[in-house]
Amino acid sequence: MFPPPASRSGAADLNDLNVPAPAEPYLQGIRINLQQFIWQAVQVGFVGLAIGMERNVLPVVAQQDFGVPKSSFLYLMSFVISFGLVKGMLNFVAGRLSERIGRKPVLVMGWVAAIPIPLLIYFAPNWWWVVAANLFLGINQGFAWSMTVTSKVDITRAEQRGLATGINEFAGYAAVGLAGIVTGYLAQLVGPRPALLGFALLVIAAGLATALLFVRETLPWARAESQRHADGKHQGVKPRFAEGLPAHPSSLQVFAFVSFRHATFSALCQAGVANKVADTLLWVLFPLYLHGHGLSVVDTGWVTGGYGLTWGASQLWTGPLSDRIGRKPTIVCGLWLLAAGVAAVTLVAGTVAWLAAAVVMGVGMALLYPNLIAAVADISHPNWRSSSLGAYRYWRDTGYALGALVLGGIAQASGLIAPAFWFTAALLAASSLWVLLRARETHPRLHPR
Repeated sequence: MFPPPASRSGAADLNDLNVPAPAEPYLQGIRINLQQFIWQAVQVGFVGLAIGMERNVLPVVAQQDFGVPKSSFLYLMSFVISFGLVKGMLNFVAGRLSERIGRKPVLVMGWVAAIPIPLLIYFAPNWWWVVAANLFLGINQGFAWSMTVTSKVDITRAEQRGLATGINEFAGYAAVGLAGIVTGYLAQLVGPRPALLGFALLVIAAGLATALLFVRETLPWARAESQRHADGKHQGVKPRFAEGLPAHPSSLQVFAFVSFRHATFSALCQAGVANKVADTLLWVLFPLYLHGHGLSVVDTGWVTGGYGLTWGASQLWTGPLSDRIGRKPTIVCGLWLLAAGVAAVTLVAGTVAWLAAAVVMGVGMALLYPNLIAAVADISHPNWRSSSLGAYRYWRDTGYALGALVLGGIAQASGLIAPAFWFTAALLAASSLWVLLRARETHPRLHPR
């Protein structure tokens, strides 16, 4: 469509990506990059469907089809532990790798890694095959979902990133909820394994095809933004980037800075861990809790799907809300609301009441989830923004493994699921206090340079 960029010293890496150069510098903004923004949203929708297929059927089938004892919560949680450890590590790897070879190749690698997942589950003779399948699911999610977030941040303006991450996470988590409902019905019609096999193969094929055919490389946008800041030509709101790193830091420097050295980054990281501990509870133990209280697979799918759909849809307004009032208030309120919804599950009974609690949890997640990502992006320099997002996402998704170990241990020791809900509610309340006391507002308009 456009002629290739002129060769110049130091620019060979952009040419190596075979990225077409626009007639003007790579401009940021949702409207000007709308077509690519939409395709990235479609991508994260497919990624959400890939993980959402496990949210309803698999925890219940673990006992019925794979013979996992009802009291063996840690054994059941093993598939989440494998997923969380792999996804957490590969989030950071994906961020660093994408700054060298580009976002699109990493995205495509994520889809290729997903191909074995439905085959391993379908032919699994025992539960450990499912654990192995989730290693590949962790690769898929760590590479593919990471790149959809990073690419949207690349092509949008600083003051739009709440909206951008809200739309991104809406597409992903609405798809998670939808997949839980659809696979529940399919499992009832054709059986759990055939349902997961057919659904997953269709999703993976569509995700890989659209990534190859329609997704563009966005790394040049990040490099152009960095150059505009360096030249003093940046237009609009000027972010206050976190200070304390060189212009091109090493992997260890970025990881240590984001994880421990910078007060706001570290507060955001621990909040990410807490919200994934909660999501682990709702992924594995919530369906078992509902099933143990007499709900069918379809009814359980509607309750757990209601959580996912509310989480996804609400991000369409919670992301833009943080662009107006700031990231910190939405994150703190989201943690408190999520804690209240988690605690409410054990205090109510009946499908309608549990669905209401699921909706409360979904709104809480929507308030905090996209705005944690936006807050990290706000204060990350374009040169190392993908790496800092990867470090944050490392801690956040390692929360799956930590949550599976801790919550599984609590349920195993007590022989009950309810204590895990109360522990999670207390953890979320403590996490909100940490953000309230340690994190600074990051929105560039409210905390300008």
